[in-house]
Amino acid sequence: MAPVIRTARERAREELTLEIKREARRQLADEGAQRLSLRAVARALGMASSALYRYFPSRDDLLTALIIDAYNALGDRVEEAVAKSPADDPRAQWRALCHGVRDWARENPHEYALLFGTPVPGYAAPQDTIAPAARVPLALVAVIRGAAGRLDLRAPVRPLRGALAEQTSALVAAMAPEVSAGVFTRGVVAWSQLVGMVSFELFGHLVGSFDPADAFFAHTVEEMADFVGLP
Repeated sequence: MAPVIRTARERAREELTLEIKREARRQLADEGAQRLSLRAVARALGMASSALYRYFPSRDDLLTALIIDAYNALGDRVEEAVAKSPADDPRAQWRALCHGVRDWARENPHEYALLFGTPVPGYAAPQDTIAPAARVPLALVAVIRGAAGRLDLRAPVRPLRGALAEQTSALVAAMAPEVSAGVFTRGVVAWSQLVGMVSFELFGHLVGSFDPADAFFAHTVEEMADFVGLP
């Protein structure tokens, strides 16, 4: 397949788009997502606001681009970490996934906050963000699916009823038919626990208690692996 040759104009547009997003990330770190402004980004880059609008028509378009980039960067880190783990060791894969999320978050705290912190008032994430946002949860589901038939559940799985049973059945049928509905919900609990642990550490809620959080995090990763039943 012949390589795609981009024109000078296309390369220049791509480079300026990257520069705009770099400046926007810098402003995220300094001001927070709520105060992100296209005018401020344009001013910092020495551009006219009207010129920047040709790249990102609104603040929400720029926020969406930053969110998609962040989800994909997190997904890349986690998928690479899991791929380096033994294919026949789901617990090692789970550890790699968890530590991949934590490491990326500590290296990119403002982007993590953009994904999992306080919602930006007036911003509604579009459909474009769904697939990137699903990458890490799907990696977790893949770990559980890989352990199907070998799960070691040390406590009975609570029966699911009503709306929860219906919701879970639909998700299991679409994502993990090899796994029981009860185990699937435990996987979702483990995912929310992981995000909560990282958020507690990153936003300073463990200062004065489990700080540094390395040992607590490693312990909780094993507890959640037991909860899901990973061998």
